[in-house]
Amino acid sequence: MELKRKPFQGVVNIIRFNWHFYFISISCVALVFLLKHNIPAQIQPFVLWIAALSIFIILISLLVSLYIYDLSNLYQLNWLPNSNYKQVLTIHAGFDETSNIILSKFPYTELTICDFYNPIKNTEISIKRARKAYPPAKQTITVQTDKLPFPDNSFDYIYVILSAHEIRNENERNIFFQELNRVTNPTGQILVTEHLRNWNNFMAYSIGAFHFYPKSSWVKVFRFANLNLSYKVNITPFITTFTLTKNGTSP
Repeated sequence: MELKRKPFQGVVNIIRFNWHFYFISISCVALVFLLKHNIPAQIQPFVLWIAALSIFIILISLLVSLYIYDLSNLYQLNWLPNSNYKQVLTIHAGFDETSNIILSKFPYTELTICDFYNPIKNTEISIKRARKAYPPAKQTITVQTDKLPFPDNSFDYIYVILSAHEIRNENERNIFFQELNRVTNPTGQILVTEHLRNWNNFMAYSIGAFHFYPKSSWVKVFRFANLNLSYKVNITPFITTFTLTKNGTSP
């Protein structure tokens, strides 16, 4: 991933990596309007209303994505602690947008980059396109979610930014966070950044919000892994970062 983000890079990449979805959706809507005179009169208003609503939902999702990924301070990473002279682990799921920014912001960070992307489990075509456009950094270590290849208490900070939701199996998520607990040092922190399945994201992404998990699900995972939820911050109304510490339970 390049260091300096280009204007509109976030929303352009969303369209670029998911173009099949937009092509199919817009084609179906266009077909409805082209053939509207062939639709029975009694249901024509309803069908046209659904088509118009579909376009509205797509536009809203793209506008919200433009705000989150291009106009907000998400990728300024001001919400991260100073990690200079610290051992830091960042873990992504096939698409790394933050490691170079972390190293630029904190040049004396001892950064380890891991990727748990598994083409058998992570079958989304969007991730494959993203990996082709932005190959992982050469120093990236491919890992399994159930066994991180590091000794206990190895890292001062662990950053899991917009990736943990790609672990779709609950038991696998539980084990993954247990591993994060194990490799974090006793005074360290784990920062987990995610969209949540809440009203804000539902209004922005409609049924797409079901790809995310609600706060209650994350709290359950943190408790299972014996991690304490120290605090959370809403980076935008659509993005939340949880800060976790060892040896406790979430409130």
